[in-house]
Amino acid sequence: MTSDVAVPAPETAAANGHGDAHTTAGFGALTLGSIGVVYGDIGTSPLYAFREAVMAASGAEGVPTPAAVLGVLSLILWALIIVVTLKYIVILLRADNNGEGGTLALMALAQRAVGTGGATIVLLGIISGALFYGDAVITPALSVLSAIEGMKDVTLTFEPYIVPLTVVILVCLFAVQSRGTARVAAFFGPIMCVWFAVLAAAAIHPIIQQPQVLLALNPLYAVSFMLHHGIIGFITLGAVFLAVTGAEALYADLGHFGKRPIQTAWLSIVLPSLALNYLGQGALVLGDPGAIVSPFFQLFPQGFFRGSMVVLATMATVIASQAVITGAYSLTRQAIQLGLLPRFEIRHTSEAHSGQIFIPRINQLLLVAVVLLVLLFRSSSALASAYGISVTGTMVVTAMMGFVVIWKVWRWSPVAAAALIVPFLFLDLTFLAANLLKVFEGGWVPLALGALMILLMYTWRRGSRLLFDKSRKLEFPLADLVAMLEKRPPQRVPGTAVFLTSDPLSAPTALMHSLKHYKVLHEKNVILTIETAQTPRIDPAERVRLEQISPTFSKVTLKFGFMESPNVPKALAIARKLGWQFDIMSTSFFLSRRALKPAAHSGMPRWQDRLFISLSRSANDATDYFQIPSGRVVEVGTQVTI
Repeated sequence: MTSDVAVPAPETAAANGHGDAHTTAGFGALTLGSIGVVYGDIGTSPLYAFREAVMAASGAEGVPTPAAVLGVLSLILWALIIVVTLKYIVILLRADNNGEGGTLALMALAQRAVGTGGATIVLLGIISGALFYGDAVITPALSVLSAIEGMKDVTLTFEPYIVPLTVVILVCLFAVQSRGTARVAAFFGPIMCVWFAVLAAAAIHPIIQQPQVLLALNPLYAVSFMLHHGIIGFITLGAVFLAVTGAEALYADLGHFGKRPIQTAWLSIVLPSLALNYLGQGALVLGDPGAIVSPFFQLFPQGFFRGSMVVLATMATVIASQAVITGAYSLTRQAIQLGLLPRFEIRHTSEAHSGQIFIPRINQLLLVAVVLLVLLFRSSSALASAYGISVTGTMVVTAMMGFVVIWKVWRWSPVAAAALIVPFLFLDLTFLAANLLKVFEGGWVPLALGALMILLMYTWRRGSRLLFDKSRKLEFPLADLVAMLEKRPPQRVPGTAVFLTSDPLSAPTALMHSLKHYKVLHEKNVILTIETAQTPRIDPAERVRLEQISPTFSKVTLKFGFMESPNVPKALAIARKLGWQFDIMSTSFFLSRRALKPAAHSGMPRWQDRLFISLSRSANDATDYFQIPSGRVVEVGTQVTI
């Protein structure tokens, strides 16, 4: 019964780019936590990014030349500086929605700024949200598979067990999601700190051996490589992008850790460690071109150290996977609240942190998709081709919505906003074009997943609007009904009746059916509407709006942020302070359960009608979603054609 028409909320300092979250929490603890959760994805890129980029740059010969190695290294290092440091760390972390980041938070902020003409913004949000699901499927498969492949460097006898062991680890990872991430998360930060320290330390000796690798710090090597390698350079760019995948995660997790801890962790630990490790891999290949087969693991001595590194890499990739899985849960909850997906069951895994949630249906779908990908592609090199498109697509959309926020919310002139964003957008579009060359090698996977999610989100949003409009035409105006009932009231029964509706101006279907079949009316009647704001959270003081419309009828509007899970009884307890005597034990909640049937002319094609109806049937029960005690609920069934 959520309304997908969000009510604008007051802008805060955070919305204007000046806020910072979690100022009371320990800065060091938040910085450590951000290293574990935020940088897991980008922190495991050295496992495969340099190898894939140099092999692409080597072309048909397969033997990397010094020019190719230095050119690729320069591209990777400057991609980290321009895309991650400047675009995300310096600019986009300031474009937060009341402290929350991520693609849908940015969409809500931009939509609020634009006002009524926000249909294009919503479409961009749907596209970027859909592409994130592609990322959430590919990241666990690619990361864990690339780590387990390190066992080949320890002993070749392990090769037949790589894919089965990867599947077992992934199944275990998804199986423990229902227990919540809080306990596991305590280990994430320290493990990733060890990971980044090892990345940096392992690179020092090769760099000393081949100091000419430091020439890659000169951006002219990147420019020269692109100018002299034609189509090979363009293909290589698609592989270079693997080094910056995970940049979206640091923006999406803004609300968990705050701006300054994320920035501090990147500039002081993550960026230096990544840069050193890529330089170390480059130095190793300059000295021995044959090392390109597995440059990351060959940084470590054969035997115990390399075996230990495989174990540490596996732990790091599981952490990287955990971050993106948790992101998929958060994105799904935001999409439900913003009216882009039907209600799914959401379980809270922590009493202290509302952001720690588990969505069983999303977990099952992700597990099936991830295991299928591993069995289909069977190697990290094959999967790497599928990886870049979803992330580059999300980055392009983020840059577009970032322009709107800088222009409308920060109140920059359009020219100044364009001057800031267009260079980044051009770079993102170049990366996207380079990745699109890999469509037939595996890039079709995220495109297919993204297209499916776009179709589902668009169908749900469009169908919900059509259903709302059709229901409104059939329903009786609430004000007229209340006037009639006050003038000639039916028999009264003790207690309070709460009627849930998404349209507070029309008489709820459940109320009309109750009058028709039971011929009675409760002593107190409440028309309850639940709204979703375009801000992540709502101040408890603004949660409840109470309006008395007659001696026995009142309207209550409950407002929740798109990052919050609606809890109706808890919110109604606030109404007591506003003068409404609410006792859950003498209150009945009336909900109308609609059975949908396709109409001859609904405004959507017949196949889309059927898809919307099947999505509606899969939606979680409103009683559970709004956390209403099931013993206090009366459901009234109605049949509606759409």
